[in-house]
Amino acid sequence: MKKEGLFALVVSFLMLTACSTVPLINRKQVLFVPQSQILSMSYTNYNQFLDTNQVSTNQTEVNKVKTVGNNISTGVEEFLKENGLTNRLEQFDWEFNLVENDVPNAWCMPGGKVMFYSGILPLCQNNDGIAVVMGHEIGHAVARHGNERMSQSLMVAAGGMALSEFMKSKPQQTQELFLSAFAIGSQVGVLLPYSRKHEYEADKLGLTFMAMAGYDPNESIKFWERMMEHGGPKPPEFLSTHPADAKRIAQMKANLPEAMKYYEASVQKSP
Repeated sequence: MKKEGLFALVVSFLMLTACSTVPLINRKQVLFVPQSQILSMSYTNYNQFLDTNQVSTNQTEVNKVKTVGNNISTGVEEFLKENGLTNRLEQFDWEFNLVENDVPNAWCMPGGKVMFYSGILPLCQNNDGIAVVMGHEIGHAVARHGNERMSQSLMVAAGGMALSEFMKSKPQQTQELFLSAFAIGSQVGVLLPYSRKHEYEADKLGLTFMAMAGYDPNESIKFWERMMEHGGPKPPEFLSTHPADAKRIAQMKANLPEAMKYYEASVQKSP
């Protein structure tokens, strides 16, 4: 068998054996990288970012971020249990931090490692606004979008070599692929732009998570409208990696009725 044919056969086999499903979305995705390895690299790079950036000393704002984060993480865990995904719970070691940086930005690493920049809080305006950003970023992590993107890059880089052997024999290149997928070592420390498909999925998951945590999903429309107005000739980093436009906002509006069901149920359960 020719090398090209063998490679195609190996890729086809991997795609069949490494298939996963995005929760709530039900889209099939191919994940080649063991989640344990993704988490290990995630925690290392998250801690490195903390070591090289100034953690906020504004306790009021820090408490807001941590409170909203803890509430949404509870909603995520409830969502995973309700959808028969309790095996994923152990893959989250939640952590929420706020750093002093005027760039309007936020991101979530695999495993629930969340970083907010102080520059995005004025655009959030309130706890519901923080929940919009928090839910969306956590949505990427729950959907394993980073693993999916890294897996695609890894398959190309490995060629015909077994992926497990590639990761073992070329640790530096594997690390570089991780950094190219998450760009956490860059100056601004932001995730590279996700595909439009990934953004829509994170939007829908985020609406569900914030709703289950008792935050009003209607705020998502107001937040993204504020982000669009804040654009201009040089859009903020968060907007450049999370493009907001009328079509995207229209899709959020279409998802609102379903999200509101979760919100209303959450409000009814509140004491």
